[in-house]
Amino acid sequence: MKNTALTHIHESLGAKMVPFAGYNMPVSYEGVNAEHETVRNSVGVFDVSHMGEFLLSGENALALIQKVTSNDASVLEIGRAQYSCLPNETGGIVDDLIIYKIKENQYLLVVNASNIEKDWDWISKYNDLNVDMKNLSDDYSLLAIQGPKAIEAMQSLTSVDLSEIKYYNFEVADFAGIEHVIISATGYTGSGGFEIYCKNSEVEQVWNNVFEAGKAFGIKPVGLAARDTLRLEMGFCLYGNDINDSTSPLEAGLGWITKFNKAFINSENLKAQKEAGVSRKLVGFELIDRGIPRHDYDIVDKNGTNIGIVTSGTMAPSLGKAIGMGYVKSEFATVDSEIFIVIRDKKIATKIVKMPFYKK
Repeated sequence: MKNTALTHIHESLGAKMVPFAGYNMPVSYEGVNAEHETVRNSVGVFDVSHMGEFLLSGENALALIQKVTSNDASVLEIGRAQYSCLPNETGGIVDDLIIYKIKENQYLLVVNASNIEKDWDWISKYNDLNVDMKNLSDDYSLLAIQGPKAIEAMQSLTSVDLSEIKYYNFEVADFAGIEHVIISATGYTGSGGFEIYCKNSEVEQVWNNVFEAGKAFGIKPVGLAARDTLRLEMGFCLYGNDINDSTSPLEAGLGWITKFNKAFINSENLKAQKEAGVSRKLVGFELIDRGIPRHDYDIVDKNGTNIGIVTSGTMAPSLGKAIGMGYVKSEFATVDSEIFIVIRDKKIATKIVKMPFYKK
């Protein structure tokens, strides 16, 4: 089990620690609902240093990225980031990721913790372009400072005007007394804020300064459990739950990051799938009757015939209702359609709703 550079701090704060993607990670401190509300209303900090970082450099770096990812990275300018995925050869997804253009011919790829080795091997397999690849995952830490008060709380720590960093943009600048930190507006919560990339040797100083600066704003540490409820309220996919090696990006509603103005792995088959139409779709739903949907629960129609499966579900703290996401046959995917979730052998009435569930 790996530790992050901040594990000792989480333990000293009384965090409940759990194994996650091979790391010893804080799942909660004072409770999921309280931490969730901290992020929605003020500012909270996640240690997500388990995420993976690959640096791709050289004149063919973009060509390799274009070949292995579904989105069109050629539109990126320095200081811009892009959400994308790595399609596999059989119609599914190797991983979803964020691509940062650091400078000309240099890109940072941020991948899911559970897929670091798998993604590295996948991209390396297609690197016949002599692109210099460095796996920085064990050397870098990542803090997500999220919430509507993040800008105000963190502004004293940097010379950059944080209010000027637009969504999916970033700056390489000073932060918390450290030079050359990546300050990125690429949060996973829907409540604004920043993600801070720095070296493991620097992150404790950053953490301490962040909490000192945020004290007047009610800043608190937040665990992975609230990260999950926050992202689900926004309808953001979680790899391993809502997308995986057998889910097509088009089925998952990720057509907007699947660009057919270039060739990429399995692009011809995915293009044919788009033209033919998908047989199932990832939808958002809310329960009408009482119950909480969970991963892998069956979805049925009014006659009890199986029409799909739940991929994520929770009692949403911001909404006070049970919500979830799942794949259903396309004919049942229309907003306001009635479906049923099977919970303890009972059919629980549910309706399809438009995502995101949480509206600011």
